[in-house]
Amino acid sequence: MRDVRAVSPSVVQIATTAGLGSGVVYDNKGNIVTNAHVVGDAKKFSVTLASGSHTGTLVGSFKPDDLAVVHVDGVTPRPASFGDSSKLEVGDVTLAIGNPLGLRSSVTEGIVSSLGRTVNEGNGVVLPSVIQTSAAINPGNSGGALVNLAGQVIGIPTLAALDPQLGGAQAPGIGFAIPSNTVRRIADQLIAKGRVVSSGRAFLGVRVSSILGGGVLVAGVTPGGPAAKAGIKPGEIIVRVDDKPTPTTDVLVAALAGLKPGQRVPMKLLRQNGRTLTVTVTLGELRGG
Repeated sequence: MRDVRAVSPSVVQIATTAGLGSGVVYDNKGNIVTNAHVVGDAKKFSVTLASGSHTGTLVGSFKPDDLAVVHVDGVTPRPASFGDSSKLEVGDVTLAIGNPLGLRSSVTEGIVSSLGRTVNEGNGVVLPSVIQTSAAINPGNSGGALVNLAGQVIGIPTLAALDPQLGGAQAPGIGFAIPSNTVRRIADQLIAKGRVVSSGRAFLGVRVSSILGGGVLVAGVTPGGPAAKAGIKPGEIIVRVDDKPTPTTDVLVAALAGLKPGQRVPMKLLRQNGRTLTVTVTLGELRGG
């Protein structure tokens, strides 16, 4: 098929000491986009292109959106064509191309099952507005290409849903991909600046942990950040955000993922003396790299 022939040479394998993943050639300068969880804490990688294996180095990583860019010197692999993910519709045919279990350029087929999902990856990472697809996403597919029938990358496959009834095993036919428009916005900033300065993600400015009995303990506050400006202090417990209960840190992160920088939101707090109060926080913008 034309879409597979067009994209497969641009899908690479990325190996670290921790395991294997996939990546997509982003431009003609040797930059490759992948998932932040594929690169982990590594700075150098073995990148297998159609022309052979090369050494890759980290350009930058933005863990909140689970995206990273790796650079390969001395080669100019053909970049993939990235489409406009805002034009996707439920029912569109998709192909996931990657290297599951190290099997190079494997292809699975499915459709766009849903749009605009908010998905919790764990480890404090919540991805807003992701693509749900029935194309199988297996271990090693992460960071590869979700492709439409025009041969355009419209997403980066990132994870499969886990089914508690299957003992935490992958749920068949439910996978998630980061939309190509998000990929381009983050990758362009990582390449140009080495970090993300405009994520479109809300920032509260606290270090938190879940506590027994429900609620999120504020362990630390970023000086001058949104929480500090609103008067939130270490030792207080966040129990509601924007009128939504926050029994755990994962729920708090998910709530923030649905909000935007500049929004004013009420937060209900429980103070150490047992009194409750509500403060209004003007959210900042999440940055990093």
